[in-house]
Amino acid sequence: MPEVIINGLIEGGKATNGPPFGPALGPMGVNIGTIVAEINKETKDFEGMKVPVKVIVDSVTKKYKVEIGAPPTSALILKEINAPKGSKSKEESAGNITIEQVRKIAKSKETRLYGDERSKIKQVIGTCKSMGVKCEGKDPKEMLRMIDAGEVKV
Repeated sequence: MPEVIINGLIEGGKATNGPPFGPALGPMGVNIGTIVAEINKETKDFEGMKVPVKVIVDSVTKKYKVEIGAPPTSALILKEINAPKGSKSKEESAGNITIEQVRKIAKSKETRLYGDERSKIKQVIGTCKSMGVKCEGKDPKEMLRMIDAGEVKV
């Protein structure tokens, strides 16, 4: 079965018949509008974020499959704290995230992060650290120390 795989990065809910999918799918004889509609339906929850999308087309039967990847952890954090970007300086915070929001992000990235739930939560908090985002009003390093010490249950 000769499959053709087309990868693209699109803004959630805003795929069009244009690049990257339209020009690649056009010569294959598939219904581009139907595929774009499915992509938009499946990515609408990621509005405002770039989402990796893979379209796999069987060039003989014209059947297709759409696979939606997960946005970067940093984009999910920014969405949760409602901020346009992270902080560049150590003195300035880009925002604050709750442990429940961290848990939600870790759950949504379940297949992309490694380890058990605790490890995944720590990975998300590590990303908060690099972005200048506080966790429960504390420096992410302090929150990680508290998790390791058993002071914060996750």
